[in-house]
Amino acid sequence: MPGPLRLAFLGCGFITDVHSRHLKSFGASVVTSYASRERARAEAYCRRFGGAAAFETYARAIEDPSIDAVVIAVPPRLHRDLALQALAAGKHVLVEKPAFPTLADYVVVREARDRAGRVVMVGENDHYKPLAVTLRRLVAENVVGHLVFAHFTTIAKRLKTADDWRNDLEMAGGDAFFEEGIHWLHLAGSLGPRIVRVQAYRPEPAEHGPDRRPKSLMVAFQYDNSAAGALYYSREVPSLLRGVRLSKLFGRDGVVTFESNGAFVVVRGRSWPRIIVPGLRDIRGYRAMYRDFAAAIERGRPPEMSLERATEDQLLMERVYASLAEPQSPPV
Repeated sequence: MPGPLRLAFLGCGFITDVHSRHLKSFGASVVTSYASRERARAEAYCRRFGGAAAFETYARAIEDPSIDAVVIAVPPRLHRDLALQALAAGKHVLVEKPAFPTLADYVVVREARDRAGRVVMVGENDHYKPLAVTLRRLVAENVVGHLVFAHFTTIAKRLKTADDWRNDLEMAGGDAFFEEGIHWLHLAGSLGPRIVRVQAYRPEPAEHGPDRRPKSLMVAFQYDNSAAGALYYSREVPSLLRGVRLSKLFGRDGVVTFESNGAFVVVRGRSWPRIIVPGLRDIRGYRAMYRDFAAAIERGRPPEMSLERATEDQLLMERVYASLAEPQSPPV
């Protein structure tokens, strides 16, 4: 694709701010525009990030012939319809995670993508962050031998205000684990071995405060290489420095300990212990994600975080919630 990639953000909220700040490193190779249901908000984002245009509706941005691709950065309930509109207009699509509330939505959008011959990428930035790349490499290199246990911890106290759209479970597509825990479920399922069984356990939700969503979930799972794992997720439990926590991969020949956000990795394997700093400049993976998106468009190939790969995460997510409804063994 000659010239810069011209992106239009559909939605001007917190996550668009995050994406736009990371896109500054691309210079003139990426040109951004902004669409909002409030014209003034779109114009404010356009001024702040040196955008090319501001649109007062999402439809105007989608219909503009100068736009190559759209970034869907609105609540999940709106994702499918906007993706279908964009594909019908011949645009490439990057849709924020979680992409769609149901598996049926993935099927509909995948069929529209194939008809349009365009790229659709799911914005799972955690797939691209240096920590995830490092963990996949260490597992592939068998540095701790046969994997026995995988332990993931993501605990912090980050309550939403009463007027936050995430408190509307229909708009968000689900509770806190669906909205944010999907990133961690992807990390757990992307190490190499595939997750083949899951069982979730949910503590009773808090009955006080403005954020009434279920905000804690523990997921136990087993990989196809017989390793067992657990994911501890909460957004209502205090943590050191409001988010520092440790996770581990246990193997028969050693242990990988990592700060869950990606600050460092400690490897104790067959050789001397070593400390790895995966990378701080793109610690959340947004720049690598956009490089993959641009390359997929230019070369006409699927991105790493394709609809097919994201569908696997959605299937796993649905199995997590189905397990909550399954009959459990009687209490001891």
